[in-house]
Amino acid sequence: MTHHHDVAVIGEIYVDHVFSGFPTWPQPGEEIVTDSYVREMGGGAAATACGLAKLGRSVALVGLVGADDMPWFRERLARFGVASDGLSIGDGATGTSISVSTAQDRSFFTHIGVNRQVGVLAVGEGLKTLKNARHVHFAMPLPRDVADIVLPELTAAGITTSLDMGYQPAWLADPANGPTLTAIDHLMPNEKEAELICGSADPAAYLDHAARIGLRHPMVKLGARGAAALEHGIIVQAAPPAVVAVDATGAGDAFDAGFIDALLDGGDALARLRRGCLTGALSTRQPGALAAIPDTQELRSFYDRTY
Repeated sequence: MTHHHDVAVIGEIYVDHVFSGFPTWPQPGEEIVTDSYVREMGGGAAATACGLAKLGRSVALVGLVGADDMPWFRERLARFGVASDGLSIGDGATGTSISVSTAQDRSFFTHIGVNRQVGVLAVGEGLKTLKNARHVHFAMPLPRDVADIVLPELTAAGITTSLDMGYQPAWLADPANGPTLTAIDHLMPNEKEAELICGSADPAAYLDHAARIGLRHPMVKLGARGAAALEHGIIVQAAPPAVVAVDATGAGDAFDAGFIDALLDGGDALARLRRGCLTGALSTRQPGALAAIPDTQELRSFYDRTY
């Protein structure tokens, strides 16, 4: 079977409004002013898709936006080389997130919008796009009824899968989602999410627990400390290169892009962790999730210097 894309990424898509540079936090009824504002695509799905495209992969993004924002998303995705044919117009407003930061703090105001319907897209219109890829990455808490339909179809087609559900305590606490964790080829939790799964803050305890409950390729993202995985009963670890981190927004999503890129190259656990650590770390050099994601050339030079 010929695959049109290396990767299809499905999940929540947002318009991010990022305000920064405020000296203080306003009291109710007060207004504060800044010159520092950027409007960008947000959500883990967009960040991982753009990261993979910058690494030279052919990528389709599957998700929902409001009708008014569709031209803007198509244009932004085209700039990164991401195919937008998997985007559909939802009934309502695009997911929107407003990030407001002072030097000390950052707060978010979020409207989930049409993202609530993305599960329905996965079993309907979106399924065709998913089945046209070599690998499918879910950047969302995958609903059980959707997983039951989609995952067996992808497996039958020989398509590998990964899942970054984000920090979703209710989803992870629901026993109904247990079978999803074991049906996915690569579950990609960070430390907090791993702790929700196993009840321990110790990465080694998580990897042990993950193997016991039948996760196929146990791994965990450890933020600035890198990442760890279990392969053939042995724990392997990778540390990120030293960078001047400006903003960690989207670093986990950029990690996912590097990890999947190495997976597509047939890389073992260590190769996947190393490439994930590189893309994750390099993405923190500029504000926002997308600006500093590396391309293949930059990745290679950092790889040679780091490992």
